[in-house]
Amino acid sequence: MELHTSIGPARTSISAIAERAGVERHTVYAHFPDEHALFQACSTHWRASHPLPDPGQWATIGDPVPQLRAALHALYGWYELVEDDLAILVRDSTVHGLTGELQREQTRALEHVQSTLGRGWPRRKAVRAAIGHALEFETWRSLVRRNGLTRTQAVDAMLSLVTSV
Repeated sequence: MELHTSIGPARTSISAIAERAGVERHTVYAHFPDEHALFQACSTHWRASHPLPDPGQWATIGDPVPQLRAALHALYGWYELVEDDLAILVRDSTVHGLTGELQREQTRALEHVQSTLGRGWPRRKAVRAAIGHALEFETWRSLVRRNGLTRTQAVDAMLSLVTSV
């Protein structure tokens, strides 16, 4: 997992894993018969170590605006914590097919959050799309890293977008 989140899955070799673990390559292959099995083990461990924020934190908030604010604040805080890892995994997803599964799982989780947060809003389809955009890692990176907003400013910007739809 350390190699996947430092140099990326596409650049991680079985030899490098064996060297880091202090074993021979055949030992790695004995536990992980192919790259897919190895990546699955690493991504499962990563997800367990870095779970998405629990939607239960905001699910009980009845008003959709404070609910969305709480959700975005929690998710953007999580992005701050896992940014370096996610950036490498996103980078390698375009080069290496293995990270696609991790992204698909995260996409499913965010779609569930998007669906939950979209309830109670008028014009559901447009609002749901705006909420989906607000939840994206790349949206957060654009607002915070490329444009210098604080987490609170980024949340407020996305709330303005969603409420203006």
